[in-house]
Amino acid sequence: MHNLIHSQLFLLTFTIGVYVVALWGYRKTKIMLLHPLITSLLVIIAGIKTADIPYQEYAEATKIIDFMLGLSVVALGYLLYEQMTHMKGNITAMVTAILIGSVVGIVSVILIAKALGADPRIVASLEPKSITTPIAVTVCAHSGGIPALTAIVVILVGIFGAVIGPFILKKLGIESKLARGLALGSAAHAVGTARAMELGAVEGAISGLAIGLMGVVTAVMVPVIEAIMRFFE
Repeated sequence: MHNLIHSQLFLLTFTIGVYVVALWGYRKTKIMLLHPLITSLLVIIAGIKTADIPYQEYAEATKIIDFMLGLSVVALGYLLYEQMTHMKGNITAMVTAILIGSVVGIVSVILIAKALGADPRIVASLEPKSITTPIAVTVCAHSGGIPALTAIVVILVGIFGAVIGPFILKKLGIESKLARGLALGSAAHAVGTARAMELGAVEGAISGLAIGLMGVVTAVMVPVIEAIMRFFE
């Protein structure tokens, strides 16, 4: 029994099974606090702790899921291709918005974390909070952060953005499909994109583009901003 629980097949089946059940429950209830990422996370943590499975062992057994996550982001390119007409004449505005959003996001989290007395490793872990997990973890590792913490923060930020984002956009009177997709993708990455797809095909496609752009810009800007802030310290 011990060998079965610690096997790759069991851990993969357990992880996927928990997510499928959580997704079913979320679709039935439509309660945002029961978002499948939240419930899956809690159940999986409880499961591997109860079975006394080291995180490194679990991560190794389920690494194919991390690999598929990267492919899923690339697959969003097809949606973008279908909605190319909505991008014409808006490229400059989109890139400018992503650049400003990235800089503001990085600088604000650094200043707030430092003001609260956070350790430098914690600050480095929070910097890539607004980009998709595969890129965020890589950026974090190069900045001296804690990849596991970054992964958790990225998930929480994504869920928060997907839940609160559409409400804020509606209250602000933002009706542009391009603006809504760009906002959700750049602020809440993959989870925000999933929510954007529920709003419409255009929002989903632009949100997918925003994930890639935000990832590239943030990966470049994090070390630049760190260097600038160190210079003024």
